[in-house]
Amino acid sequence: MIEERGRVVALEKGAVWVETVRQSTCSGCSMNAGCGQGLLGMLGIGARRGRVRALTGLQLSVGDSVVFGIREDLLLKSALQFYLLPLLGLFAAALLTSQCGLSEPLVVLAGIAGFLASWSFVRRHSRRHSDDPALQPVVLRALIAET
Repeated sequence: MIEERGRVVALEKGAVWVETVRQSTCSGCSMNAGCGQGLLGMLGIGARRGRVRALTGLQLSVGDSVVFGIREDLLLKSALQFYLLPLLGLFAAALLTSQCGLSEPLVVLAGIAGFLASWSFVRRHSRRHSDDPALQPVVLRALIAET
């Protein structure tokens, strides 16, 4: 399970909206001190907030700190679906038209059409399954605030 910390910003029946701060990878880079991006990150200028809807059975309130998670296999499957399938559609359509002996502008157009067709398939598929509880992040535990 991949875990992330966040703060509850909104409540729904059986779910909460959690806000997280996206961290850049600049802290792990050896050029952190000499890079403008690393300096902006240290000043907090590059930090962006993300909101995630997570299922929960816990009694939470707005402002609570929580740890939510998503299964590794689900993350891998989603990444392959969203990144690899449109690229495969692009290459397959371009190769097919190229093998048919069509001119280069038509091969390019076919590649773009293959990309858009597979992207639209992925989008419809993800919207159809967006309410599936097995595919949602879940709140794993609430964090107790230290006083």
